[in-house]
Amino acid sequence: MTETKLPGDQFVQSLARGLAVIRAFDADNISMTLSEVSKRTGLTRATARRFLHTLVDLGYVRTDGRVFELTALVLQLGYSYLAGQSLPQLVQPVLEELSAELHESTSASILDGGEIVYIARIHTRRIMTVGISVGTRFPAYATSMGRVLLAGLPQQELEEYLAQVELRPLTGKTIGTVEALRTELDKVRGQGWSLVDQELENGLRSVAVPILNPDGSVAAALNMSMQASLADSTVDLEAAVATALPKLQDASAKVTDALRAQH
Repeated sequence: MTETKLPGDQFVQSLARGLAVIRAFDADNISMTLSEVSKRTGLTRATARRFLHTLVDLGYVRTDGRVFELTALVLQLGYSYLAGQSLPQLVQPVLEELSAELHESTSASILDGGEIVYIARIHTRRIMTVGISVGTRFPAYATSMGRVLLAGLPQQELEEYLAQVELRPLTGKTIGTVEALRTELDKVRGQGWSLVDQELENGLRSVAVPILNPDGSVAAALNMSMQASLADSTVDLEAAVATALPKLQDASAKVTDALRAQH
C-alpha cells in the first residue's frame, strides 16, 4: 500500500488552494466560468469564487462577470526563478516541448567566431553521420542557425567575418561565394528566419529562428532539423516549413520573454 504524505503543520491550505486556481488555467483553458474552475480544482463553487475574486482584486485574474482569465501579472511569480537561470537552462525545456510537438530534433546554439556552438539539443533520431551534442561546432555559413546568428551581427562584425570566411563545399549544395552568402543573410535578416537545404550534410534540412536579448540583439538561435526524405519535393518542403515555423517562433518568443524577465 502506498503511503499518503500528509501536509505538515507548516502547510497553509489557503495558499495551496489559491495556487491550484492559478494552475487550473492553461493553453486549453484560457477562459473559464466559476463552475469550470470549481470542477478543475475540486473546490466548491463558494470556495472557488472567493479565491477567484481575491485574485481579481490582486490583479492576477480579470473577469467580465461571467468568465475569468489570468492576467500578465502572473508572470511576476516566476521572475525570481528566471533571473537565476542561464540561457541553456532556459531553452532546454522549450526545446523538449517543441520536439514533442514537431516530432523532430531541435537545437539551440550561439556564435563563436565563425562557428556555431550547440548549447542545448533534443534529438528524436539520428539524422546526421556526425553525432551532435552540447559543445558540437559547425561552420556558421552552412547552417540555418549560423545564418540567423550571422544576420544578427552588427554590420562591421559581419563585414569582418565575410572578409575572412573560407566557404568549403561540404556538399554539392553548399553556398559557394561570399556575395551569395551576403544575399542570403540579407534575406534572412529581412524575413526573420533561415532555411538550409542539404548544405551541411546530404539529406539534412533545417529551419532556424533567432532568440533575442532584451535590447533586440540576437542572443542565440533555435532550430528544427528534418530528413530530406521526409520532404523530397519543393511543395512538401514548403509545407513542412509552414507547419514548423510558427511553432519555432512561439518557442523563440518564450525564451526571449524569459531573458527579458531577467532584466
